[in-house]
Amino acid sequence: MTVDFRDLEHPVIVAPMAGGPSTPQLAAAGTNAGGLGFVAAGYLTAEAFGERLSATQRLTTGPVGANLFASQPSAADPETIARYAQALTRDAERYGATLGEPRSDDDAWAAKIDVLLDLKPAVASFTFGLPSAEEIQRLRAAGITTVGTVTTLREAQQAVARGVDAVAVQGPGAGGHRGTFDPTAQPSDLPLDELLEAVVASVDVPVVAAGGLMSADDVARVRRAGAVAAQLGTAFLLAEESGSSAVHRAALQDRAFTETVVTKAFSGRYARGLRNRFVDDHEGQAPLGYPEVHYLTSPLRAAAVRAGDPHGVNVWAGTGFRDAAPGSVADIMSRLT
Repeated sequence: MTVDFRDLEHPVIVAPMAGGPSTPQLAAAGTNAGGLGFVAAGYLTAEAFGERLSATQRLTTGPVGANLFASQPSAADPETIARYAQALTRDAERYGATLGEPRSDDDAWAAKIDVLLDLKPAVASFTFGLPSAEEIQRLRAAGITTVGTVTTLREAQQAVARGVDAVAVQGPGAGGHRGTFDPTAQPSDLPLDELLEAVVASVDVPVVAAGGLMSADDVARVRRAGAVAAQLGTAFLLAEESGSSAVHRAALQDRAFTETVVTKAFSGRYARGLRNRFVDDHEGQAPLGYPEVHYLTSPLRAAAVRAGDPHGVNVWAGTGFRDAAPGSVADIMSRLT
């Protein structure tokens, strides 16, 4: 089942949010409410990804999307990773946790491509980079609409040249990881509206807008600017169907948290979340190096969640997090449209 984003009842995509929030229930509810829901494959084994995608497809008769982290060479330097591990010793003691073992992998890329070809979601999107031209051709031949997540005009042009069916333009206000192709590059801070205008004028494929969008006015604004749909993640973090942890939910609604910040302290890749103690303590020490840093800090973050401490874990959120509100996906979709 391919998708023309213009045919959605509501031009709203529930963004893929790896690490917990994107449950089958959330993705299916997004589709059942007239938008398009996404399953996030990041951090999952290929088997677990397949199970979640299948579960989502059983919960809806409409189109479903799936998102993969594109494999890239690591930017990690073993010596800087080792120094960072030393700097995290006090945090490990605080939570009674053992640091994880830094390692590099490709997030089971090939096996997850096979899952896509087997289960055939309507849409497959990609973050951190792009599939090969041959992989895109295989996915399109299977009837899957392909979408490249881009953060600059150059990335958008690269994605279109590679053969994707559409691009998702991610502005700097987005919560979670930036989709920047180059893991060593400082993410672009070009405002979404300016980036969207440039991409819409330069490519001949449908463009989805993402990053910091929280309201019906936001959705309407990017639609007027030429986007076929708006992709929102933070707006759905407090949804009843979301798998956000209790710590994450509480922090988003805690007035003690006043701002978001782009940090590499948790994963070794730039991502936006609430400014907390961990960020303040470690952003200046944290090296680039994904997924090594992700694996290094993972036990600390899990222990902080168990302890109910929002200051020891990544609380991914976009710049508009204050406008996130509880409710069902259907309720949130109604407010957005």
